[in-house]
Amino acid sequence: QVQLVESGGGLVQPGGSLRLSCAPSRRIDTFSAMGWYRQAPGKQRELVAGITSDDNTSYADSVKGRFTISRDNAKNTVYLQMTSLNTEDTAVYYCKMVSDYTKLAYWGQGTQVTVSS
Repeated sequence: QVQLVESGGGLVQPGGSLRLSCAPSRRIDTFSAMGWYRQAPGKQRELVAGITSDDNTSYADSVKGRFTISRDNAKNTVYLQMTSLNTEDTAVYYCKMVSDYTKLAYWGQGTQVTVSS
């Protein structure tokens, strides 16, 4: 069973930055796609940013120009760098990875991001 361990969430003031990390329990290059989702209270989970095994990236319109997804194979970690945070970014953020072999999707446990003054 693959596990994804997330870290980096917390409380930040509007305009601030945070970096989320997601480390899988097996080699990151065995996944064809990786992404960050978020779910705010009373709302559906939504895709925030995605990255493929050949480094193609995609972003939700609401975060374009503010968030950057990246991966570091040497550290076996996917990152979500978030800047210019605002209150609407407050949510639980989840990491998701899709196995290149089985196409099964794995989710992290979620990390809370709260943007508040």
